Amino acid sequence: MDNRTMPLYRERTYRKRVNTRDLVSFHVVIKETDLWVSADLDLTKETRDLIFDCRHQIETYINFHPDFLSALLPWQEDPCAPPLVREMIKVTRDLGVGPMASVAGAIAQYVAGGLLNITRQVIVENGGDIYLKADRPMTVSIFAGRSPLSEKLGLSIPVRHMPLAVCTSSGTVGHSLSMGVADAVCLISPSATLADACATALGNGINGKGDLEKVAALARQVKGILGGVVIVDDRMATWGDIELIEL
Repeated sequence: MDNRTMPLYRERTYRKRVNTRDLVSFHVVIKETDLWVSADLDLTKETRDLIFDCRHQIETYINFHPDFLSALLPWQEDPCAPPLVREMIKVTRDLGVGPMASVAGAIAQYVAGGLLNITRQVIVENGGDIYLKADRPMTVSIFAGRSPLSEKLGLSIPVRHMPLAVCTSSGTVGHSLSMGVADAVCLISPSATLADACATALGNGINGKGDLEKVAALARQVKGILGGVVIVDDRMATWGDIELIEL
């Protein structure tokens, strides 16, 4: 996600195409945090409480460490930081990006983890970063902006992989800060915090179609990333334990 600022609200039109027929879906917005949640029942209040909790951890730390918000490089380990902030610092330390590169994924996973104490199934989407657990296989469409491959392909997520994060970064779509030109860097991992940060880090290294295989090779070396897809214009590279399906 954005390394420099908590992102401003933007309408997520892709949410109108979400199909979760066996779940109850609801929308929760608190300041810059805009979540679309699906669960076995309406858990709007519980979701709000969890958002307030994780935002309190991040905002309190930023109040005492203002540079944390804008840091573009890894942050020094801080055992006194709140648990969520410590996790953000930990996963970004070896990726060469600032801790806020993981914020959307971190919030999605924190909220989903809390809701799983109440519901058997949950999908939390935060600006294109998703954490999900369901009783049936799920398909996640890959949105890649102007690319002709956008929303033509989806990731098939088997039950055996869940709970699982699917996180996407882009240099051409949305408000995320990226130094590259990828239309989509989409990664799967048990950790949404890691997947979000790693998608940003990999996207920073893509300056054209010729970088696709290089970035895929780098991604294979990141412990905790199960697989992914990188799209630039009409070309893509894939790796790892993923199943692509045509939509």
